[in-house]
Amino acid sequence: MITISNPILSGFYPDPSICRVGDDFYLVNSSFAYFPGVPIFHSKDMAHWEQIGNILDRNSQLPLKGCGHSQGIFAPTIRYFNGTFYMITTNVSGGGNFIVTTKNPKGPWSEPYFLGEDATGIDPSLFFDEDGSCYYVGTRPNPKGVRYNGDWEIWVSKLDLQTMKLTGENHKIWKGALNNVIWPEGPHLYQKNGYYYVMIAEGGTGPNHSITVARSKEVMGTYENNPNNPILTHRHLGSNYPIIYVGHGDLVDDEKGNWYMIMLASRPCEGFTNLGRETFLAKVIWENNWPVVNPGIGKLEEKLMLQGEAFYKLPRQSTYHFMNQKLDDAFVMLRNPEEGMYNMAEREGYLRMRLYKDNLKKAANPAYIGVRQQGYYYQSDTLLDFTANQDGEEAGIAVLQSNLYHIRFGKIMEHKEEWLIVALCENGTDTIISKQKAPRGKLELRIINRGQKADFYYRVKEEFLPIASGVDMYKLSTEVAGGFTGCTIGMYASSNGWESVNYADFGWFSYETIKI
Repeated sequence: MITISNPILSGFYPDPSICRVGDDFYLVNSSFAYFPGVPIFHSKDMAHWEQIGNILDRNSQLPLKGCGHSQGIFAPTIRYFNGTFYMITTNVSGGGNFIVTTKNPKGPWSEPYFLGEDATGIDPSLFFDEDGSCYYVGTRPNPKGVRYNGDWEIWVSKLDLQTMKLTGENHKIWKGALNNVIWPEGPHLYQKNGYYYVMIAEGGTGPNHSITVARSKEVMGTYENNPNNPILTHRHLGSNYPIIYVGHGDLVDDEKGNWYMIMLASRPCEGFTNLGRETFLAKVIWENNWPVVNPGIGKLEEKLMLQGEAFYKLPRQSTYHFMNQKLDDAFVMLRNPEEGMYNMAEREGYLRMRLYKDNLKKAANPAYIGVRQQGYYYQSDTLLDFTANQDGEEAGIAVLQSNLYHIRFGKIMEHKEEWLIVALCENGTDTIISKQKAPRGKLELRIINRGQKADFYYRVKEEFLPIASGVDMYKLSTEVAGGFTGCTIGMYASSNGWESVNYADFGWFSYETIKI
């Protein structure tokens, strides 16, 4: 037996999609304004997942210039057909809906095939029928006119795999289970026992999020509503339930015919959600040709048992050393990083970041490299070797919810003197939480986060010294800052609008969970 702990991907891994090839499972997630885009994971048992790359790892695949923090890449879907992997998604900031393909899921993936104005809307998915026909299914605004916010519908069209263009008529197939439903989205098509199924999210991505399903004997419809909809939601469990916002699912079976669903959900801490939306797993059975999620339970579980053999992988790295020329796949940057923004060649064992004019408060291309926050109890450290040469030059470690909401901990020069600061940015405005004269030389910076409070420390020689304690981290939550993303934690450098040839060196970066 395999014991699976939920979430199966902790931290900002929303809008999951999954496919199986033989006994291999592949999973992808939305990435929004982060680069590289669309992380891809592999598993043999659905309990242990290893990131094997990022699908969109070139600027030519992923134009993000000027996009908002919650724009960029929405809701990817991964599918496999006849020897080829397909990933379809929406770049809401540049080009709309597109497909990339590969023979090897580790990459490289192709350049984008943009579907053009015929493929309106967001959240596209692909379905391959038994005869080899490919269908596009997506969500779009009501063509007769949007009567209220979220007045959208699910539609289908054939896709020509040779031209990568939609062909023939398109058809509205469903609008959702409820009357006057809002935001029917994230659709996926499946076929089983003579029926076509369309499974969607509806109710918005917040407290009313849910998963619903309809079926038809014909792929183009008419689809009948499942009388037991929604098949999964936590909307009725209240805002204090430990898992909330459940929705946006995808189905997969194993080689033995067992069915499962992955979906997003959030885990608040003290009423606030800093991790964004994470990836969870549930069992599925079929009754009367309808899917039933976690039968007898009807909600997500913290742990579930699966039949089969566990295939253990090494745990995700917690301390990152910069001894080679490639960043770990877990690292992300903001939008399209400037060429030469970082390198690991100029100083052995160090990551060198250039100080550019852009800072973390701009929807631009700042020097920032981070990982996703995966829990509410963690410690993050870095070794900073940085000397500011002019006013405005700054470098350190940051906890980033967006360009408008983040905390920076580092060295900055003001009035020709170097200072060590902890600064909270709320809605684009800085508040200095702590400020003191910066010691010379290398500094170790440490953040210890416990729930919704964090302590900040630095060390020059023997012991760590506190600079700020009990800093409120709920201000970086979705409930305060809004948006679709969770927090990341990483290294940053900036000249804050001034021309500079300076740089900051980082000897290592670590993130690890600590005991409560």
